[in-house]
Amino acid sequence: MQLTQEQIDHFNREGWLFLPELFSPEETSFLAREAEAIYAANRAEVWREKSGAPRTAFAAHLYNEAFGLLGAHPRMIDPIEQIFGEPVYMHQFKINAKSAFTGDVWQWHQDYGTWKRDDGMPEPRAMNIAIFLDEVMPINGPLMLVPRSQTAGDLQASHDLATTSYPLWTLDEETVTRLVKQGGIVAPTGKPGGMLMFHGNLVHGSAGNITPYPRKIVYLTLNAVSNYIRKPTRPDYIAHRDFAAIETVDDDALVRLARAHREAAE
Repeated sequence: MQLTQEQIDHFNREGWLFLPELFSPEETSFLAREAEAIYAANRAEVWREKSGAPRTAFAAHLYNEAFGLLGAHPRMIDPIEQIFGEPVYMHQFKINAKSAFTGDVWQWHQDYGTWKRDDGMPEPRAMNIAIFLDEVMPINGPLMLVPRSQTAGDLQASHDLATTSYPLWTLDEETVTRLVKQGGIVAPTGKPGGMLMFHGNLVHGSAGNITPYPRKIVYLTLNAVSNYIRKPTRPDYIAHRDFAAIETVDDDALVRLARAHREAAE
């Protein structure tokens, strides 16, 4: 899995890149079923909205075989190593739910701001990879990105502990307005299996979901091995301390596991 020069140029310029339907319906439907089972579990890694609906599930790659394979899949690891020019390790792994009717907002923010302040990450040489497990539509709370905002650097932020059930370093309205005037807003949508990658300093957020359509997305935060975190303050299931480079699995590993599960159920 290698990006073309055109794709790399787009990422470097805009701060994001979307690859539609990179994973097959067989792979994504299997992962979606596994995600629902994880949300139903009573685990510390599963955070819930104030309503009680699931908000995000951390570190599923460490206790679920399917997500373990996804976390080492070459379709995601190879492009990031291509851009960074070095091996990467898993800084964070989460499955965001954005449940039907009850999915809450994610305020405007930069990811690197949190990684730096809460985890002691030296530079924005980590990147989020988002895999759609449901269809992401304009109406069910898609991720909104501010193109080229990564060039603004690490912006001043405040720690919002009240708006949602999850604390976040958020940007003020004046800053977001200024950046949107410069770059606009895009909201990549598509069928399950799409992959979105975006720069650690790209400003982004998402509205709530009041539709009957859930919007599950897996986020892998891949960090350059040389950029490992120095002063983590969050639990290790949120900010991992294993800095070993990821060793990729075979490209068909997830399909084979999905078929083995299906055959076992028949």
